[in-house]
Amino acid sequence: MSAVVTIRQPTMTATSTHTQAPLRSYGMTPPISTKHPDPQDYVESQNLEDTLRSFEYFESNDDLLHRVHVMERLNSLVREWVRTVSIEKNMPTEIAETVGGCVHTFGSYRLGVHAKGGDIDTLVIAPRHIDRTDFFTSFVECLQRQSEVRDLHSIEEAYAPVIKLKFDGIEIDMLFARLALSSIPDNLDLKDDKILRNLDPHCVRSLNGCRVADEILDLVPNRETFKSTLRAIKLWAKKRGLYSNALGFFGGVTWAMLVARVCQLYPNATASTLVHRFFRVYADWQWPKPVLLKSINDSQYGFRIWDTRVNAGDRFHLMPIITPAYPQQNSTHNVTQSTKKLIESEFKRGLETVNNIFASKGQWKDLFVSEPFFQRYKHFIILLLSTSDEKQFNAWSGLIEAKIRILIGHLEKNSYIDIAHVNSDTYTPDPSVFQQDNESDSSNSNSPMFSNMWTVGLQFKNINNIQLDLTQELQAFTHAVYDTASLSKMNQENLKLHPR
Repeated sequence: MSAVVTIRQPTMTATSTHTQAPLRSYGMTPPISTKHPDPQDYVESQNLEDTLRSFEYFESNDDLLHRVHVMERLNSLVREWVRTVSIEKNMPTEIAETVGGCVHTFGSYRLGVHAKGGDIDTLVIAPRHIDRTDFFTSFVECLQRQSEVRDLHSIEEAYAPVIKLKFDGIEIDMLFARLALSSIPDNLDLKDDKILRNLDPHCVRSLNGCRVADEILDLVPNRETFKSTLRAIKLWAKKRGLYSNALGFFGGVTWAMLVARVCQLYPNATASTLVHRFFRVYADWQWPKPVLLKSINDSQYGFRIWDTRVNAGDRFHLMPIITPAYPQQNSTHNVTQSTKKLIESEFKRGLETVNNIFASKGQWKDLFVSEPFFQRYKHFIILLLSTSDEKQFNAWSGLIEAKIRILIGHLEKNSYIDIAHVNSDTYTPDPSVFQQDNESDSSNSNSPMFSNMWTVGLQFKNINNIQLDLTQELQAFTHAVYDTASLSKMNQENLKLHPR
């Protein structure tokens, strides 16, 4: 049977044709405006796209085609792997030929807004007789045999277990889900809630990325203007240091949902107008009022959904933005008081900048000006990680990023601290920063082979001549990290975590 690829190639540029008003209603409320664009709107949208191109945002057609070929190859590998494992589990060959298996994409690539050189988030979907152990053993072995594969790492113990690799130069993250089906049909509809029946939480979480991406695309009036707008907002968020779910800011799916909601409110607007309306809407948003693309519906399969009436913890979420696919979740539960202040401030700054652009007092490039992190603050905490083992280093780096919000929470409780801001960029520190520790530790006399540094900028309240001792906050953070590492049985030998 020939491989059937479920990947749709993203389009690269926005259309600027006049479209009719949508026949269906989108979103939770009627549109704010159904006004059609005027000629100047198209001019501004073209100026916006030209600016994005100046940042080398877009890939060439050859690069896009290369991604499609990589996905076709991976899809073929998955189908062959499912067939082989099925036969090894005593399934008749003629049946094993028909059970299927496929690769779906999600994230920026599925939405058609990936940047040049970006990775591809993928989901391997297998029938019920293929389990997660097979994925992390025989499928990993299958990948290792491929000449195109480099930098292969499997992280089975993660919250969302994943295989990371480079395939023919393209970075790929692969999740796994097995469905309660004897075979995987070629026309599988991932948006159908029934596919979640009898699945374990790991599989549901893995499926969530694909289901949410497909829902978003179906919930916007015009996919091309949505993509053009989202490209601009993603670049802005990255330039302003707001792009990281783990660090308490917003991740890619969150920015996509925010843009999608604005598209629903202005269904006929061009990308430039939607960027303007984006900042106007969210600069004045009354948090913690949630952002919703559709009504929350509990399909009654036993999975927890976001509901402030039922779940007490949901009432403390600061900036709830709710995924549209069951089981609906808040994609911003990591937001802290500090990151909320920073995001709100940047929304207002963005609105002011775009107002100037539309008043002919600025250019689109002004929106994408970054502010050097080390010029924003006078005081910093640094977290240094060092080890001589690459696999250990990768595992611990992920753990620290997942737990750093605990440090921020402790710092925010300090009455003298107004903002604790984690830099979304990490750095490889100069080996000299470890020399003092090495002098007192004969077992680690050489500089570490693998090291990383995270920085937290501190903004104090208007109090002069105060000396703060943050030892307690730093110790609480390191204890939380080491406790989690112990529970997960992570290797702690020859590893150091230095907060300063």
